[in-house]
Amino acid sequence: MTQSPATRVRTRFAPSPTGFLHLGGARTALYAWAYAKHHQGDFVLRIEDTDLERSTPEAVQAILDGMAWLGLTPDEGPFYQMQHMTRYKAVITQMLADGTAYHCYSTPEEVNAMRERARELGLKPKYDGTWRPELGKTLPVVPANQAPVVRFKNPLSGATQWHDMVKGPISINNEELDDLIIARPDGTPTYNFCVVVDDWDMNITHVLRGDDHVNNTPRQINILKALNAPLPEYGHLPMILGPDGEKLSKRHGAVSVMAYEQEGYLAEAMINYLARLGWSHGDEEIFSREQLVQWFDSNSLSKSASQWDPKKLNWVNAHYIKAADNHWLADAISPRLVALGADPLKIDLPQAVELLKDRCETLVQLTEASLLFCGAPVAPDPELVAKHINDEVRRAVADFTQEATEVQWQRQAIGALIKSVLAQHQMKMPQLAIPLRLIVAGTTQTPAIDAVLEIMGREAVLKRLRSF
Repeated sequence: MTQSPATRVRTRFAPSPTGFLHLGGARTALYAWAYAKHHQGDFVLRIEDTDLERSTPEAVQAILDGMAWLGLTPDEGPFYQMQHMTRYKAVITQMLADGTAYHCYSTPEEVNAMRERARELGLKPKYDGTWRPELGKTLPVVPANQAPVVRFKNPLSGATQWHDMVKGPISINNEELDDLIIARPDGTPTYNFCVVVDDWDMNITHVLRGDDHVNNTPRQINILKALNAPLPEYGHLPMILGPDGEKLSKRHGAVSVMAYEQEGYLAEAMINYLARLGWSHGDEEIFSREQLVQWFDSNSLSKSASQWDPKKLNWVNAHYIKAADNHWLADAISPRLVALGADPLKIDLPQAVELLKDRCETLVQLTEASLLFCGAPVAPDPELVAKHINDEVRRAVADFTQEATEVQWQRQAIGALIKSVLAQHQMKMPQLAIPLRLIVAGTTQTPAIDAVLEIMGREAVLKRLRSF
């Protein structure tokens, strides 16, 4: 049974809070969000926190922070599985009563021995059904003082089939599947069971997740069938590979979404880039969030793994920085400048951003470039001074300094003054521009020198020229 086409689309993102929100998880969340929004449906955030040993409040917050930064706001949630224990246990009790689940007293050591015997016989290594109730079967004597697990009574024959939204038709023989443990000896439910109940209770219609979950899907489908619950549609996304073709990991750079925020990437650029890692709309490379929602179609999801390309991400991020409002960018880098000991209020920061942003791929680069105007003065390298500044240059700089006290402090007027001094001393532009850069900025390379001087301000420029 599948959902009726008329059913409202409901997707979910269900991370386990055992660490930061990684890039693969962020892409999954993005696709689930975009699919729901494309169909005017609901996007649900569910925190699967039943792994008490590994789940931490800090990891939960890291996931929430990553989702908030990317703007993937859920329509419902976050919900927490640990708050639904009563519901899970009630469903397990009902399944035991219905005969779709049973108590199993086999120890882990006994189950391992069963699997080893199966391997020796060339069979699928799995639990052999010792405690599985069957008509006419006599079960072993229940051992004293031993708490059982609860196993799902999986079908022994036939196949579990579904049409995957990404991979197409998939069929897995039921005889290959274990009788899955759905509750531990202490009564706590297991991952695959909690997922099934939550998807059922939350009316999830479409499940987009990583293809490492493909093996879980037939088990979950069979449990849903046993509960007479509707089946969602499933789509399993291929993994993201590193630039070397191996599974993306820390050796390829940051894998935490929030690390990219710290490194100066814009959320919209990350959304744009992540969307293209496994989905496409023609040859479109740059698109807005609204266009993504309008165009997003599961038929355009790639069946093959995608490759993380830091250079491509930088290219996308540079595009968004160039297109961003200067005042917005100034507000974005101001805290970064303050953290570096600079004073962003001493200059017209939006004006500086306008001059610098075409040269920058990240907010970190833009921040560092802005230190030219609002950071502490940088002393020039004596070797560069000796190379570029002689007596004639000093006389030209002195003339420029004297006349700069009266000129209107705008780029056009400053540029005209520079040309006038060049003409007086019969010099070419680099002969004066490079020394001016060295004296006021401590470097031989800056954007156009007249624009730099304007933004620095007359007082700061004259102070540096006079103290040289």
